[in-house]
Amino acid sequence: MRLAKYLAHAGVASRRAAESVIVDGRVSVDGEIVLDPARDVDEENRVTVDGRALAGPEARVVYAVNKPLGVVSTAHDSHGRRPVVELVRAEGLRLYPVGRLDADSSGLILLTNDGELANRLTHPRFEVEKTYRATLGGGPVGDDALRALRRGVELDDGPTAPARVRRMGGRRSNLIEMTIHEGRNRQVRRMCEVVGHPLLALERVAFGPLELDGLAAGAHRRLSEHETERLRAL
Repeated sequence: MRLAKYLAHAGVASRRAAESVIVDGRVSVDGEIVLDPARDVDEENRVTVDGRALAGPEARVVYAVNKPLGVVSTAHDSHGRRPVVELVRAEGLRLYPVGRLDADSSGLILLTNDGELANRLTHPRFEVEKTYRATLGGGPVGDDALRALRRGVELDDGPTAPARVRRMGGRRSNLIEMTIHEGRNRQVRRMCEVVGHPLLALERVAFGPLELDGLAAGAHRRLSEHETERLRAL
């Protein structure tokens, strides 16, 4: 196993962050500092980070969390806001969020110590879908706005892929459900603004095959092995 992957599986950091830890000279294998993230290691090697021996790869876990408003989707926050990882007591496992969900948005976010799975779920190549419910300003959402979102709209960082969008309620409703597979910064918010409907509230209700499914705000649950395998299959 590559050293960077070994560190990620041991819960040290995501694989990309583990590569930086290695290049910084903080990792030793059998007493020798190793700077190559591609170095092969196995269970017979003694791997240390900052002088602390690793016990080997820890159990892979994934949690579904209903992130409340005001909580940030990071492991740490320099502005004193509560990080989403504090919502889960994971018995010493080092968890990190899968992707982003803005502090002023709520809903489903995944936490895991599986760096490889996290990368697959967030990499644009895999086009993992996320579904949001958005309450919009600017009056009732008309058919023209819905058609524009379904075609894709032009943002300052390029055109978006077509979205699946439906209006929730009657023709006078300002609530929509939108499914996208891109992960651009504040994408749903920007798409809605382009079609003349500023975002008032945003909740993520599904991530791939997973749904909030009645999970209360601030609550979490550990995914079953079957659910985790469904995520890997994406």
